Amino acid sequence: MTETDSTGDLLRETASRVFQEHCGTDVSRSADGGIWPAAAWAAVAEAGLHRALLPEDAGGYGVAVTDALSLLRVAAEHAVPLPLAETMMAHFLLAGAGLAVPDGPLTVAPVVSGETLLLTREGAGFRVRGTVSRVPWGRNAEAVAAIASLDGMAWVALVPRAAWTCEHEQNVAREPRDRLTIDGLALAAAPSPHDADALRAVGAAMRVQQIAGALTGITAMTVQYAQDRVQFGKPIGKFQAVQQNLAVLAGQTAAASAAADLAAEAVANGVKILPIAAAKARAGEAASIGAGIAHQVHGAIGFTFEHNLQFLTRRLWSWRDEFGNEASWNRLVGRHMAAAGGDRLWAEIVAA
Repeated sequence: MTETDSTGDLLRETASRVFQEHCGTDVSRSADGGIWPAAAWAAVAEAGLHRALLPEDAGGYGVAVTDALSLLRVAAEHAVPLPLAETMMAHFLLAGAGLAVPDGPLTVAPVVSGETLLLTREGAGFRVRGTVSRVPWGRNAEAVAAIASLDGMAWVALVPRAAWTCEHEQNVAREPRDRLTIDGLALAAAPSPHDADALRAVGAAMRVQQIAGALTGITAMTVQYAQDRVQFGKPIGKFQAVQQNLAVLAGQTAAASAAADLAAEAVANGVKILPIAAAKARAGEAASIGAGIAHQVHGAIGFTFEHNLQFLTRRLWSWRDEFGNEASWNRLVGRHMAAAGGDRLWAEIVAA
């Protein structure tokens, strides 16, 4: 085992302990009701998990990007109702632009294709204007790391909470996905090496990590239920049809995990959009198939609020569509391959 492997394992073990202790079922249920899990966030922040993607000189662990992103799999497996991915995305943008990174929960914008924010100079500072929708955890974020346009160039602006008004919306998992109307001075701004397309690609890569983690949790939960649930005198896991479904579920989980590895490496290698596109499309397919099988095996009880399965499946149904769904990313891959031509097909697959 290499030093990098052991560091990553230690980080994931630490994260798992924190999530088990502070992000249990009661926290998930209260978060579903709109209550911000302040104690859970404080525990995550105390462990420094939200800063895992930052280099050491910016207050992070200085671990490999792939190890940092793997924390999102652990968090998703526990259905953690916190903006960990969004805060890590904000850190990625701010550190990449050379800006100081504040503590506290953060989010990013714009996340919906076609939406833009404008940056204008105002005295010695910068004003950010625009309306953005489906912003994750907008009501709970202390600031937004926004990609905004200034003179046709992409900039990163750190927008404080006082600069926006918020209309509350949510996804199927009841996670905040708010509409923000921004008009205020940025705390800081700088030219960005990443544009809005790259931001959405990083977001897609992080959702792939979360889908893989949720499917891992669902697979363990469903296999255990099939062993425990007795029907016609024996556990339902002994029936061939159920065994076949469990095998398909395990296969989809493995595919999503491989997609998560591909997406994490693509972020580490400079945000390569094509492999992220392929990974997000495949993970979205796995999410749909896996959630369906899990509910089929569990039967009606899996849909009840009292059962923990729905905390994971509702997130899968939400995350598969966020930062681009399967169709949008498949179109991108298809257009790229068509433009490259038949003679370049294998070369493009290998390059991705």
